[in-house]
Amino acid sequence: MTFKRSSGILLHPSSLPGPYGIGDIGPEAHRFVDWLASTGSTIWQILPLGPTGYGDSPYQCFSAFAGNPYLISPENLVGDGLLTREDLNEMKDLPASKVDFGLFIPKKLDLLLKAFQRFKTNPEPLREEFLNFCNENAHWLDDFALFMALKEANGGGAWNNWSADIRSRKKPALANARKELAEDIERYSFYQFLFYRQWNALRKYANEKGIQIMGDIPIFVAYDSSDVWANPKLFFLDESGNPTVVAGVPPDLFSETGQLWGNPLYNWKIHKKDGYAWWLSRIRALLQMVDILRFDHFRGFAGYYEIPATHKTAENGRWVTGPGKDLFNAVVKDLGSLPIVAEDLGLVTPDVLELLDAFNLPGMKVLQFGFTGPENPFMPHNYIPNCIAYTGTHDNDTAMGWYASAPEVEKDFARRYLGVDGHDFAWDLIRATWKSVAVFAIAPMQDVLGLGGEARMNFPSRLGGNWEWRMAPEDLREDLAAGLRDLNWMTLRS
Repeated sequence: MTFKRSSGILLHPSSLPGPYGIGDIGPEAHRFVDWLASTGSTIWQILPLGPTGYGDSPYQCFSAFAGNPYLISPENLVGDGLLTREDLNEMKDLPASKVDFGLFIPKKLDLLLKAFQRFKTNPEPLREEFLNFCNENAHWLDDFALFMALKEANGGGAWNNWSADIRSRKKPALANARKELAEDIERYSFYQFLFYRQWNALRKYANEKGIQIMGDIPIFVAYDSSDVWANPKLFFLDESGNPTVVAGVPPDLFSETGQLWGNPLYNWKIHKKDGYAWWLSRIRALLQMVDILRFDHFRGFAGYYEIPATHKTAENGRWVTGPGKDLFNAVVKDLGSLPIVAEDLGLVTPDVLELLDAFNLPGMKVLQFGFTGPENPFMPHNYIPNCIAYTGTHDNDTAMGWYASAPEVEKDFARRYLGVDGHDFAWDLIRATWKSVAVFAIAPMQDVLGLGGEARMNFPSRLGGNWEWRMAPEDLREDLAAGLRDLNWMTLRS
């Protein structure tokens, strides 16, 4: 698909301001859309929207199809008559400067439970809409709601520790579980209904304001997910349901032992036999939520790193050929020309480049990675138009954080290349990114705000303390909007 030269902001909804412990998809999200539209930018890039589990990562979700109930707006539930103002008081002692998941999650779940109970006492206003939602999404919702109800009944434990009959999905055991856990299944289905109801309204509002939402599709899914439990044949699992091989990346300059992600790997031969039906269903579902799809870890479709599940590090894995063109030919045949972009960072081999070129997919260029010399492919003079230029991403430091900690030789090269003294380095990067030939220019909101390393969203090698950053209500400033508006006009991105 051919994209129009434009620009945008990377900001996950959880980072929006608000008084309820986490950014959500209610009034503050609509206010952000208004602000973004005022800048002349037309893309809002987000992270995956799935229900997060251990580690709170949006890249490790309980489902590739479900939405995150933590992002449901309490304000909107008051408007729906499902909560009262008094109900919200319990949330107002939560910190506003960051997401404290340990404090926040129990309170939010209590609030959602109250909303469900109020629905049960007076279902008529939403009953038909809820039933329609359940019917339209039964292909994933039935398994997901049962999975979550079973997970709750098993103390939150991973599905491979459930009873053997449930673990292996014996029909009598599943039928009995559906009967015994009927109300819990309905509750989890209702949470999904609330999420999608609010999200669809937000996306519609954004589109009406000229904003397209760029969503993220992680290549892998979490092992402890309804996707793996409900579709074990699609993954490399043993007879007990445990992974035999898992995903990761090999040792490099940044990690002597590589990265052991632990996600189960797809049995691509099985996927091919049924015409990649699960993948097509996943892509269709996401395209009902967003306007542009960013495929995370795109290189894994060309070739992926396979590590024996018993290994403690990623040192002794092997590269395996991925589905490549066969998968994307199936996608194009089924869904037509798609609004897809690719995260092609890391080890980019000829097969990855061939796959990108075959489907004319724009890859990523991160300017922050470029300041080692003029030959570096992340320098703007080396870009091609069919790429997306970023000042930085959610996985690396903010622009100001990088400038505070980078080697002096790289900072010196950056200053000379950009023709600046470095005092306003985040906006120096934004200006250079916007001026590039890249079809999209995108900056994390932290860089627009000129924040330091304290505002970093994620440390890929660190467990805990990630995904916590939040904006303040006063951060949506007119002077910043005016600066972006002028830059968009000057660089033909408005």
